[in-house]
Amino acid sequence: MSEEKDKNRWKTFTEEVEVAGHQLMDEVSRLISEGNVRKLRVRSKNDDVVFEVPLTAGAVVGGVVVLAAPALAVLGALAGLLARVKIEVVRNVETGEADPDPELDPEQDKSDAA
Repeated sequence: MSEEKDKNRWKTFTEEVEVAGHQLMDEVSRLISEGNVRKLRVRSKNDDVVFEVPLTAGAVVGGVVVLAAPALAVLGALAGLLARVKIEVVRNVETGEADPDPELDPEQDKSDAA
């Protein structure tokens, strides 16, 4: 039961960032250093996945960059070949509640109590 509640505390969402090829390395390094990124996918302008790197949640940020260095070298070579790329970022964020209920409106509860 405790494990199930812990899973409900985290929400996963995906965002997409479009950058020029020469900005790719800086943007990927910035995203990795944020610490809550689970996976990065680099897509070409045709939406073909050209590079994907899973990141471990809770890993030490500096360690992730060091461990990802060979993959980042490949990414740097790709950046020179691509004019525009899309970076798909999969993140985990803590919701702050063990079991969030989207149906519950806190304002409604206050008016019912009065």
